[in-house]
Amino acid sequence: MADRTNHQDIRIGTLAPGDKGAAYLRQIIPHGFESFQLNFWKYLGGTDLKKLAKEVNALLDETGRTAIVSSLGIFGNPLEDKQTAKDWARCIDAAALFDCKLVCGFAGRVVNKKIPESMKTYKQVFGPLAKRAADKGVRLAFENCDMGGTWEYGDWNIAHAPTAWEMMFNELPAENIGLEWEPCHQMNSLIDPLPQLRKWIKKVFHIHGKDATVLWDVVRESGIRGGKPYVFHRTPGFGDTNWTDVISILRQGGFCGSIDIEGWHDPVYRGDLEMTGQVHGLNYLKQCRGGAFVENPK
Repeated sequence: MADRTNHQDIRIGTLAPGDKGAAYLRQIIPHGFESFQLNFWKYLGGTDLKKLAKEVNALLDETGRTAIVSSLGIFGNPLEDKQTAKDWARCIDAAALFDCKLVCGFAGRVVNKKIPESMKTYKQVFGPLAKRAADKGVRLAFENCDMGGTWEYGDWNIAHAPTAWEMMFNELPAENIGLEWEPCHQMNSLIDPLPQLRKWIKKVFHIHGKDATVLWDVVRESGIRGGKPYVFHRTPGFGDTNWTDVISILRQGGFCGSIDIEGWHDPVYRGDLEMTGQVHGLNYLKQCRGGAFVENPK
């Protein structure tokens, strides 16, 4: 376990577009972010991961290693898109270049089939990827976002419900496969996230810092299929979740890793207020973590 001095066991960071590279990180490191998940949508494209790693590491060295790369993220459908699956493999191979040991993304889905009908393909795709990752000391984590899908249909991700997780981990019982968890997506399904986190803590490898606000008056009056918005994604500090409890559960469960804020979803703190909201979320989460580290008396 990482030393808790200066809260090294749980860092607070943010998601950063991989295609914007070190130039983006240079602008936001001064705000106090402690980690970054470098993200790619669907494909790596023409990204030279060796060059990117060299540039990012040079910047982190220049700024005194106050921040780290927590993980690489590749968000597509690897069960149906062979290029996305290949890019998962490229991220696994490149993780060590960034001095990280975690690759995250969607588990994928056989499009518009019930979740159980994706399990065979899931095992075929992620069995070799999990072995490739294990050989390199890398873990894989699936985000719990439904991407608009349900149990019956969808086109992105099967890893959005606890019943599906049980099926996935039974289908492929690899110790280096787990979850990239966030309370927002569970609240979107009206699940209480805290008991779930306590139950699944040993399979949680990474946290996306995203919250939600549930409009319970709308739920009670119109339900969730009445055509009225009943939940909003929020930046931490503006939603319903008690992040002090989240971090307490993480520490009690032995979690060691990062909470990286997933911005660009808040209905208020977006556009010109995007980084205002993210920095507020950063400072809020640092307070929920316990504030500034204070050394015990000798």
